Amino acid sequence: MNICVVGSGYVGLVTGACLADFGMHVTGVDKDADKVAALKRGEIPIYEPGLATLVRKNAEENRLSFTTESGPAIADADAVFIAVGTPPREDGSADLTFVREVASAIGENLNGFTVIITKSTVPIGTGKMIESIVRQVAGETADFAVVSNPEFLREGSAIGDFMRPDRVVIGSTDPRAVDIMQQVYAPLQRADVPFVVTNVESAELIKYASNGFLATKISFINEVADLCEGLGADVEVVARGMGLDRRIGPKFLSPGPGFGGSCFPKDTRAVASIAEQTGRRFHIIEAVLKVNEATKQRMVEKTEKAFGGVAGKTLAVLGLSFKPDTDDVRESPAINIVEGLLAAGARLRAFDPAAMEAFQDVLDLDAEAASRIEYTDNAYAAAQGADGIVILTEWNQFRALELSRLKEALTQPIVVDLRNLYEPEVMAAAGLHYVSVGRPEGRPAPEENTCEIPS
Repeated sequence: MNICVVGSGYVGLVTGACLADFGMHVTGVDKDADKVAALKRGEIPIYEPGLATLVRKNAEENRLSFTTESGPAIADADAVFIAVGTPPREDGSADLTFVREVASAIGENLNGFTVIITKSTVPIGTGKMIESIVRQVAGETADFAVVSNPEFLREGSAIGDFMRPDRVVIGSTDPRAVDIMQQVYAPLQRADVPFVVTNVESAELIKYASNGFLATKISFINEVADLCEGLGADVEVVARGMGLDRRIGPKFLSPGPGFGGSCFPKDTRAVASIAEQTGRRFHIIEAVLKVNEATKQRMVEKTEKAFGGVAGKTLAVLGLSFKPDTDDVRESPAINIVEGLLAAGARLRAFDPAAMEAFQDVLDLDAEAASRIEYTDNAYAAAQGADGIVILTEWNQFRALELSRLKEALTQPIVVDLRNLYEPEVMAAAGLHYVSVGRPEGRPAPEENTCEIPS
C-alpha cells in the first residue's frame, strides 16, 4: 500500500517511519527543503530514541522516502496522513491554517478513491472542514473519505507507543475507509491491540479528553503534594495508596513542577476553547490550567525558601526539557523556574543532556539576566562551585549521581529536587540538605505492600 504523510515533524516522522516498518511504501512530504534534504541524508531533526535507526533502515530498504513535492505523493497514495502543526492561537484555540493548505493540495491531486487521515490533534469538526475543502477543490464527484486517527505518542517513547499502543482509534463511517485503516494497522490487529471504531467527531474528542484527563491527574497530585507539605504527610505514600485502587491507577501521580510539552498545555487550552465555542464551560480543565501555572510559581518560591533567598547565589540547574529523553522545551516548567530564579537575582549553571540549545532560544531575558546563566557539559561541571543544586527534569542520569562528588563540588550542600528522584534518608546520609516535593525531610523509607485497598 502506498502511504503519503504530509508533515515530517515529530508526529509525521514517527508515523511514516513506523508505517514503513509495517511494510508500507511511505513518502514523507514537508515544505521545508532543508529538513527534507537532511532526512534524505539520514539526519533526524528531533531527539527521539530509536527514530534515527528506524528511518535509516526503512530508507535503505526503499520503503521510506522524502520530498517537498506533495502533488505526486498524494496522487500515488491510497491513504494520505495529515500530520502538520496545529499551533495554539492567543485565545488557546488551534490554528488550522496548515491543515487547510494540505486539504486543498489533496483536492488538487486526488487520483481514485483516497483515504484522508487526520493524525494531527485537531478540534472537533475538523474532519467535516477537510471534507468540505477537498470537495470544493476536487468537485462533488470526487471519491474519498476522511478519517480521524489521533496519535497517542509520548515523547521519549514514541516508537514503542506506535508499535505497541494501548488502542488504535479510527473515526469514520465509511466501510471502505475503515477497511483500509485496518489493513494499514494489520500488524497491530494481529497483536490483539484494541481498536475503537467510531464516527469522526468522537475520535477527535477522544484525543482531547484523554490528554485533558491525564493533565488533570498531574495537577491533582501537585495540589495534594502542596497539601502534604502543610500537613506533614508524604505525597508518595498518599499517591501509592491512591494508585492501588484500580479505578484510579498509579500512572501520572508523580508530583513535580507542573506539566509542559507540545501536547498537554496546548490540548487543555484547546478543549477549554472548544467548550466555549459550544456555549459551555469546561470548569475542571480551566482549573487544571490555573493549578499548573500556580505550581510552577510555587516551585520558584520553594527553591528561594530552601536557599534563604537566591539573590547573588549560584545554583546548578539540572534538566531543561519538559521531560526526559527529548530535546523538547515547549512550555517546559524549567522555563518559568529559570526565569523566576534569574528575576530573583540568582546566577545559574545549567545542564541538560539534549535540550540546552533549544532552551536558549525560548528564554525571554534581557542582556543582564542572560549574562547570569551559563551552560555546562555535565552535572558535575554545573555543580562545581555552586551554592546548591535544583533538579528540574527526571533524566535517568540524574537518578544515579555520585553524591559524595556532588557534595565536594558544592559550596553549600543543598539539593532541591523538584522531581523526587532521591530518598531523603539517602541524601541525609550523604551529608546533603535535601528538599523535595510533598515529602517530610528525613522520612523513613516506605515498606512494600503496606497500603491495602479493600475489595
